[in-house]
Order: sequence, then structure tokens, then C-alpha cells
Amino acid sequence: MFNAITHSQIYVLDQDQAVDFYVGKLGLEVNADVDLGFMRWLTVSVPGHPERQILLEKPGPPAMSEETAQQVRELVTKGATGGSLIFTTDDCRKTYETLRDLGVEFTEEPTERPYGIDCGLRDPFGNNIRFTQPKS
Repeated sequence: MFNAITHSQIYVLDQDQAVDFYVGKLGLEVNADVDLGFMRWLTVSVPGHPERQILLEKPGPPAMSEETAQQVRELVTKGATGGSLIFTTDDCRKTYETLRDLGVEFTEEPTERPYGIDCGLRDPFGNNIRFTQPKS
């Protein structure tokens, strides 16, 4: 059957702003940025790991009607689309400090958990993001 997950998708409201955030602040790299005519195929990944990409998709036609796209944009802004990203890091507190100094706004500071240390933030559009330093 299946042997890998290659792409996941989240909605963003502005793809250029998404690149600024995901690449410029979080340090991901662009894998693909292709104008397909009907949409812009924009993917990012953790540097050195192109086998797992995140599609930064702008809601709209042809995937959905403009009416539905407007509803999706409202849900994204509220952080209510149900999607989230979870990354790992070797040092949660240091990563938190680095990103905080870059102006990233956090919803939760680094916290000790049974599985390690993690924290939460939202991207500029409302998507939930967490990163974890797994317990060794």
C-alpha cells in the first residue's frame, strides 16, 4: 500500500506573506513555486528534507467557489480550520527565543510535558503551529 506522506496542506491568505513567515522566520525552504495558471503551487519543507512538503494553498477557485473560499478565509483567520503543523527541534527554549526575537507571536511558551518540551504559535493567518523537543 502506501510508503510515505509526501505533502500536507494548510490554507494561507497571502502566499508571499507565507513565504516571508515560513522561510524568513521559521527557516523552512521553498521546494516548489509554480504558477499553474489556475493556482500557485507553493511548497516548503524543513531544510534537507524535501520528501515531506507543506503546500501553502490560497483558498479559492477552481478548488472551491468564491463564496466557499470566503468562508474558509474566515475560518483560517479564527484558527478554526482544524489543520496544524508540528515540528521537532533539538532545543525548544532556544528556538523559542530565536523566533520570539524575530517577532513571531506565541500562543504558549515552552512547557515541560510528559513527552518533552513544546510550545505553540500561530502563523500570520491563524494556523496553529507547535514545535517539540522530544524527551531523550
